[in-house]
Amino acid sequence: MFENLSERLGGVFDRLTKQGALSEEDVKTALREVRVALLEADVSLPVARDFVKAVEKKATGAAVTKSVTPGQQVVKIVHDELIQVLAGEGDPGALRIDNAPAPILMVGLQGGGKTTTTAKLAKRLKERQNKKVLMASLDVNRPAAMEQLQILGTQIGVDTLPIVKGEDPVTIARRAKTQASLGGYDVYMLDTAGRLSIDEELMAQVEAVRDVANPRETLLVVDGLTGQDAVNTAQNFDDRIGITGVVLTRMDGDGRGGAALSMRAVTGKPIKFVGLGEKMDALETFEPDRVAGRILGMGDIVALVEKAQATLEAEQAERMMKRFQKGQFNMNDLRMQLEQMLKMGGMEGMMSMMPGAQKMAKQMEGSGIDDRLLRQQIALINSMTKKERANPQILQASRKKRIAAGAGMEVSELNKLLKMQRQMGDMMKKLGKMGKGGMLKQAMKGMFGKGGPNPEDLQNMDPKQIEAAAKAMGNRLPGGMGGMPGLGGGGALPPGLSGFGKKK
Repeated sequence: MFENLSERLGGVFDRLTKQGALSEEDVKTALREVRVALLEADVSLPVARDFVKAVEKKATGAAVTKSVTPGQQVVKIVHDELIQVLAGEGDPGALRIDNAPAPILMVGLQGGGKTTTTAKLAKRLKERQNKKVLMASLDVNRPAAMEQLQILGTQIGVDTLPIVKGEDPVTIARRAKTQASLGGYDVYMLDTAGRLSIDEELMAQVEAVRDVANPRETLLVVDGLTGQDAVNTAQNFDDRIGITGVVLTRMDGDGRGGAALSMRAVTGKPIKFVGLGEKMDALETFEPDRVAGRILGMGDIVALVEKAQATLEAEQAERMMKRFQKGQFNMNDLRMQLEQMLKMGGMEGMMSMMPGAQKMAKQMEGSGIDDRLLRQQIALINSMTKKERANPQILQASRKKRIAAGAGMEVSELNKLLKMQRQMGDMMKKLGKMGKGGMLKQAMKGMFGKGGPNPEDLQNMDPKQIEAAAKAMGNRLPGGMGGMPGLGGGGALPPGLSGFGKKK
């Protein structure tokens, strides 16, 4: 969502950091462009104006002029100021749900993604915080709204309040409160009705529900693609209902992202979560420092490491490490790596979190690597027998033909895959031998949280340090990212990639 803003600011700062010394005029020219970039990204005018003023004040001080690298110092100031604009009070994503059953009220306009977000949040509370959650739909206007929440509840394994036709929202809210108390639930979530625009009827209904439930958290769900209108919606809801936080949906879209920057500054309410897609786990905590890093093209290594930890169990990593140290790397290992890449959002999802992602994305386009290629390679491995996967060296020409035909591919594609597996096996062997336990052990630890980079340390680092750490990390991990082909540091493709073919 922040791609255009990223690109514009990247251009401005590239010019700044190339200069040895900075004059006040240089900073003013750069900040003029920053202001235009913010306005084009749909950040509201007062917020953009205040932002530039604050940066200019800090950037023309003596500390910057005397700094060894003034250009980088200005980037750091902009980074810190971005965090200031985006940050709210308290821990992002922390919800006040201490005394059970704690009510959470979900409000917003129609089509903003309230019902889906309710289910995503319930799943998150159940899985991450081990909470027993009850969901109730109060939307008596939209056809099948209640059934939608019921179906989502079944999908994620969270209870929903039984539907009783003909009840009004306030009665349903009372019934949910009683059921939550009797059923021993930690949290009950009330999904209210939305309207196409704010009107008196909607507000009166939500106010009545609020008075009955007395919610611990009132979360406003707004569509990130609506731009400045989302900020006005937040303002109106806060004035009438009193919201405690905002959830921005569709942040994976190609909107202009300025709403996120304006939201906190204008409403004073923190953005707690962001929705990044339709899947039930596509909800992330809104971390201001990470978003600021992404906007300035410093990548989001912390999120990448977290994703890796979530998709690959630490014990499994330990087992893999022992095999790799012995130089064992067969087709089963390769398949596991390729599947993990797809789980983490494929090549594009992973690349978007790497520092300098914009520049790398262009290189990736030229190299012809995409997720279809990963799926084709998995299909080839699946076409082999168990014995062949465990020991690919035994493959004869006739067997190769059968495997390629089974996956609907050419033998040449299979040969490339076999070559890649051999090269990665050799690389694992070398890494395993380096030092006591080797670099491989360090790499695996870094991936799975044992002695790896501490997210807090990364937050306190200078932007350039983060970039350097990320590059080092990319180079340190086997094949780039936990042995996954195609993620070397920087953006140059590592040796393990020579087996990748072009797109057909």
